[in-house]
Amino acid sequence: MQLRFSKMHGIGNDFVVLDGRRHGMPLNTAQIRALADRHTGVGFDQLLSVEPARDPSCAFYYGIWNADGSPSGQCGNGVRCVAAWLHRAGELAIGDNARIESPSGPVTVRLLGPNEVTVDMGEPIFEPARIPFAAEQAADRYEIRVGADTLQIGAVSMGNPHAVVIVGELTDPALQRLGPLLSGHERFAQSANAGFVQQLDRGRLRLRVHERGAGWTQACGTGACAAMAILHQRGEVDDRVQVELPGGTLRIDWAGPGHALWMTGPAAFAFEGEWPVPAHQA
Repeated sequence: MQLRFSKMHGIGNDFVVLDGRRHGMPLNTAQIRALADRHTGVGFDQLLSVEPARDPSCAFYYGIWNADGSPSGQCGNGVRCVAAWLHRAGELAIGDNARIESPSGPVTVRLLGPNEVTVDMGEPIFEPARIPFAAEQAADRYEIRVGADTLQIGAVSMGNPHAVVIVGELTDPALQRLGPLLSGHERFAQSANAGFVQQLDRGRLRLRVHERGAGWTQACGTGACAAMAILHQRGEVDDRVQVELPGGTLRIDWAGPGHALWMTGPAAFAFEGEWPVPAHQA
């Protein structure tokens, strides 16, 4: 079986995008892991499958799978790539808004240019049970034991769970150890994306994210949204923030509770290809 795919990225967070508009998602967990292998497959942080919408109010559905084959509820850089892919497929025009369905619910995308997309990511969720995160009540800070360390974190869902830690320097070598431990912490029932944020001023952040199911990535769109939301909740940033990640910069706009959070950034095509699914996996 020859599997046609598009390789894309959003500021370095890379994806394989499959056209499932006619036949749905064609791969199982073992096949996703094989395709994700950066030595023997194609390699990606997440796999995206563009499929018919389940929700009649939406134009399309997109599925999201991490490199380890586990499903994900949302992917900020991924949804921008889906919008750019739909534009190239003739399904979305520049300047148009489209409502598309993610595993965690509908989002609205607006194509600003062939490779520039803004996305209504919905309102951040701070209620612990809905993240999900084990806590008696919502707070803007939680104390959590991670190995031998005690950290203060913010917890929020942007369609997937995030732990956010404010740090003085992103070059601190301890982060390499803390990232995986925080991602897999028992208080996050579905694990979490662990974001480490350095605040430069009220309108500019730097961020590194260890993503559940994918590890350290060049960028995490929902992680940028989560970092801004946590700091905005604490009154420490303005309504518009530039978030600098290893792969590039995203703009995040949020006016606070009762308002949707918007993420704006690029989406790029890298190459097209065919991957032969081995006979023992087909």
